[in-house]
Amino acid sequence: MAALKKGKQASVQSKPGRSLALMVIVIAALTGGMIASGNTTPRLGIDLAGGTSITLRAVSEPGQESAINKTNMDTAVEIMERRVNGLGVSEAEVQTQGTRNIIVNIPKGMNSEEARAQVGTTAKLYFRPVLTTELSGPDAAGTPAPDASDGASHKATDPSGDATGDGTGAPTADATGDKAQDTTGDKAQGATGDTAGDTPAASPSATTQGRAVTDALKADPSPSATASGGASPAPSDGASDGAGDGVSEKLQAQYAALDCTDGSARAKAGEGALPTDPTVACGTNARGQWQKYILGPAAVDGTDVDKAQAVFNTQTAAGWTVTMDFTGGGAKKFADITGKLAQNQSPQNQFAIVLDNEVVSDPYVSQALTGGNAEISGQFGQEEAQSLANMLSYGALPLSFKEDSVTTVTAALGGEQLHAGLIAGAIGLALVVLYLLVYYRGLSFIAITSLMVSASLTYAIMSLLGPTIGFALNLPAVCGAIVAIGITADSFIVFFERVRDEIREGRSLRPAVERGWPRARRTILVSDFVSFLAAAVLFVVTVGKVQGFAFTLGLTTLLDVVVVFLFTKPLLTLMARRRFFARGHRWSGLDPKALGAKPPLRASRRPSAPVTTKEA
Repeated sequence: MAALKKGKQASVQSKPGRSLALMVIVIAALTGGMIASGNTTPRLGIDLAGGTSITLRAVSEPGQESAINKTNMDTAVEIMERRVNGLGVSEAEVQTQGTRNIIVNIPKGMNSEEARAQVGTTAKLYFRPVLTTELSGPDAAGTPAPDASDGASHKATDPSGDATGDGTGAPTADATGDKAQDTTGDKAQGATGDTAGDTPAASPSATTQGRAVTDALKADPSPSATASGGASPAPSDGASDGAGDGVSEKLQAQYAALDCTDGSARAKAGEGALPTDPTVACGTNARGQWQKYILGPAAVDGTDVDKAQAVFNTQTAAGWTVTMDFTGGGAKKFADITGKLAQNQSPQNQFAIVLDNEVVSDPYVSQALTGGNAEISGQFGQEEAQSLANMLSYGALPLSFKEDSVTTVTAALGGEQLHAGLIAGAIGLALVVLYLLVYYRGLSFIAITSLMVSASLTYAIMSLLGPTIGFALNLPAVCGAIVAIGITADSFIVFFERVRDEIREGRSLRPAVERGWPRARRTILVSDFVSFLAAAVLFVVTVGKVQGFAFTLGLTTLLDVVVVFLFTKPLLTLMARRRFFARGHRWSGLDPKALGAKPPLRASRRPSAPVTTKEA
């Protein structure tokens, strides 16, 4: 057994090149990934690149403490991302921190006050009747809208109703159902089929009907526009929207001038309009084209929605649908408005679901929905249905946010901070290298090379983590990287001192390396475990920029273990075979005399046999 164990150990010792080759392959792969993806530098945080960082804390209404949960916080993040994107901001970050905090990082180039006004307010959800809608933007004129035959319509139906085909690929509502079913096209088409016993729904007119959707929501094309691709005329003051409200000339002028392809114009659309006023709004249709709307006064408030959820309808061919349950007061309001809209021609038989002045859905109705609930059906995917359900649910959440902190950093100040951080890191690295050169001499080559490998791995991983998980290198993260220099160097020092202790005991270098490694390994692992544990706890219990420090410290601690095991130890094993180190050159850092080694320094030769003479 002893011989077998010794043989295995010798085999491992004799092939350190495998570990070194593995490290070369890993570094080459990470570098290739950086170049292939185009992410050759780490993503910089707000405090280094410049911008605005807003920390929001969720606050629930009295008696609704359970509203602060992961689902609601994730929905709030989705809403805030839409708000920031509506301002035309790219590369903004919105993410939860802890259980009740949301961090919004907006890069330079945007007014911080405008950003605070957009993300710091509670979402407002309304159901408004559609008065008119058309494609928006410089390419809208002469561009035909999607034809009704391009896809299936979506319907809001009574789940208990018996669906029949209506010729458009969506079920019609059963007038005998206890809870009425309404056709709601997310990029809605008007229903062409009639429901027996009910007032027939108007066929689609020559106007463009489109359901605006969230980024995650794709839907079916809307009915065609006029043959020339032009928009339907805006209603006059006496035009009926199903609720009897007129539209002023001023609002019509705003509608005519509105360009929904302009981010700033979208953000200002409907600004200042009260729920009781008609307003203009923007949304997108199935082809991703922007549409603009004139909407009537809010008929149903988002708080009137008791619950909304995405379900898979196995009873019909509807697939994924979105169900809405209304409160008692909301059910009456919804029945009133759908009953009025069902009597109108398209698009005035549609109601728009408006979140933060943006239309997320514009279904049409063919009958009054009096059952207190409705089901939006059509060719939804699971994510599409869940996204719309989240939007509907958020308007009823008893959840608001308070600003905990707002930090604004100019690009110039961020550049100065980055420059100062790099200088501090360079000074720290230079001091460590100087210490290694003076104290360890030749061994410092191994330590410095290991530091370079560790730095290469850290840089490459940070560069790739930016687009992968949204990691941004902020100033505390730079501090964490600087601290990691000392942690990594400490591991080398522990190993080197163990080897030097073995030499002091009179052993030659190669046995000293193999005997010193197990003892050094235990110490290194314990030390790195403590550092990693501290970083993990700090990452979990803190929010904001401190997490950048904790993340970087934890990452570099893990890389320290990898580098010591797969690079430093194998490299020292190889160097121990070189005459310069094996013979203990005085500049190697392993000179037995300089270390005060006990005699014998090396195994002594066997004495020669005494010479004897024979007597003659």
